[in-house]
Amino acid sequence: MRPLFTIGYEGKTPDEFLGELEAAKVSLLIDVRAVAASRRPGFSKTALGNSVRERGIDYLHLRPLGTPAAGREAARKGRTAEMRTIYAAQLETPEAGLAFEQALAAASEQRAALLCFERDAAGCHRSMLAERILARDAFEVIDL
Repeated sequence: MRPLFTIGYEGKTPDEFLGELEAAKVSLLIDVRAVAASRRPGFSKTALGNSVRERGIDYLHLRPLGTPAAGREAARKGRTAEMRTIYAAQLETPEAGLAFEQALAAASEQRAALLCFERDAAGCHRSMLAERILARDAFEVIDL
């Protein structure tokens, strides 16, 4: 099975983050944040895209796979079950369905990692993406 990584940048410096991607031999970073902005220097869409490309890693932002505002708020307040309910509804939208298939196709061609903020994938929407990906029996999901 092909590996598909997930990674969060919470608590990491850009160099630590990029080092983890390089150590895992990731060649494509798939950003699954609804808002690809960050108060952490180096992790907003443009800066992050530029820094990964400088290291030979492609960057793809799939906004429809991000958590809606209400889900992000629930996650910040530790209401993981509520976030999961909100995100499950997001995944049923046509836009998210297309983005999900795009992510799978890209990950089939390159060694990829799904990116979001949270350090712990279990409390992040990317764990729900990983569950759906595992159901396809084509990937082994590995949390970095």
